[in-house]
Amino acid sequence: MTARLVVLVSGSGTNLQALLDACADPGYGATVVAVGADRDGIAGLTRAQDAGVPTFVARVPDYPSRQAWDEGFTELVAEHKPDLVIGAGFLKLVGEAFLDRFGGRYVNTHNALLPAFPGMHGPRDALAYGVKLAGATLHFVDGGVDTGPIIAQVAVPVLDDDTEDTLSERIKEAERAQLVDFVGRLSRDGWTINGRKVRVG
Repeated sequence: MTARLVVLVSGSGTNLQALLDACADPGYGATVVAVGADRDGIAGLTRAQDAGVPTFVARVPDYPSRQAWDEGFTELVAEHKPDLVIGAGFLKLVGEAFLDRFGGRYVNTHNALLPAFPGMHGPRDALAYGVKLAGATLHFVDGGVDTGPIIAQVAVPVLDDDTEDTLSERIKEAERAQLVDFVGRLSRDGWTINGRKVRVG
């Protein structure tokens, strides 16, 4: 059985593209059945449309409240019956309705080695702190900011002459490879979550 993926994007969709490319291999075990976004006119939606994948957009300003957006967005995702929901550069925090429906199935990638440096500026914060290893974390999403159970991590050395941009680019490459690898593993082999511990297979 092929796992159904709904991928959420807010920007260029490079992680989405990597997943679309991986899903082209029948052995990967997953297919992207829809792509959702929180804004119009982004490259991520164009990538999905070019691949023949259905898209939907739910903009927060179009709803009377953030809770109403969360409930509406949850229904839009649910229509596609996903086995996994993948945050691929999706910049909106989901709320209670979404997590009630998709908790334990919503995967996000973060550009730092959690629990260090959560939030929007992982590479910048890592550089400022002077760490020697940065990296990326794949985790299930819970109600906190980058606090959910960790699926996988990959380390990226910090070089003496790194800037935020150079470090971010190297993290993105490692992050993308990890995302593709583990979404495939989760899809093919399944997973269990026991407290904070995630076991794949």
